[in-house]
Amino acid sequence: MDQGARILVVDDEERIRRLVKMYLEREDYTIEEAEDGERALQKALQNNYDVILLDLMLPGMDGIEVCKALREKKATPVIMLTAKGEEANRVEGFETGADDYIVKPFSPREVVLRVKALLRRASSTKFLNTDTEARNIIVFPHLTIDNDAHKVTAQGKEVPLTPKEYELLLYMAERPNKVFDREQLLKEVWKYEFFGDLRTVDTHVKRLREKLSKVSAESAGMIATVWGVGYKFVVNND
Repeated sequence: MDQGARILVVDDEERIRRLVKMYLEREDYTIEEAEDGERALQKALQNNYDVILLDLMLPGMDGIEVCKALREKKATPVIMLTAKGEEANRVEGFETGADDYIVKPFSPREVVLRVKALLRRASSTKFLNTDTEARNIIVFPHLTIDNDAHKVTAQGKEVPLTPKEYELLLYMAERPNKVFDREQLLKEVWKYEFFGDLRTVDTHVKRLREKLSKVSAESAGMIATVWGVGYKFVVNND
């Protein structure tokens, strides 16, 4: 299903780019490269990639800046490559819209598995068929989630979300008024192949609320914090 995926590998070390490219090409992916942030952003905006592998520490424009600028225009899935000891930067990366991260030094096989996992998550929520009689749509007073078209609208306006933000919103919306702790959301939304910390959930919830609030304060308010526990998607039954 993910064969032929187009992937951009961004790292200032040619050795790393070549190694990652070699392993990903074995999976029949089409690989393009960029050695700095400016070129990476230019490529990402001009082309449609299925996944971007983005090194955090880049000369000139770093990975955080690239991801932030990209998110203003596109929701392309991003996996951040970070070195050990850059935990604060990883959190900042999630806040700017990264979907996953891999810590250096990494195994090329781990990169392949992470890419495959992200492609599966993205493809499972892509547009399927608009001609079906019974569409997979969840409708709330201020928010509509069209899972066939991978589209979220609030007050009639589309809300651009990354694959992970969309999946998190969908998971909670399908289980209204149920309280989820962060561990459960990490396990169910990020799946077993993701080895993150609990702040990952917090940063994604924060970004979801920010994006929704730009269109509809009511829809943003549906994602409620349950202090000391986690979050829930609030739907009034009255």
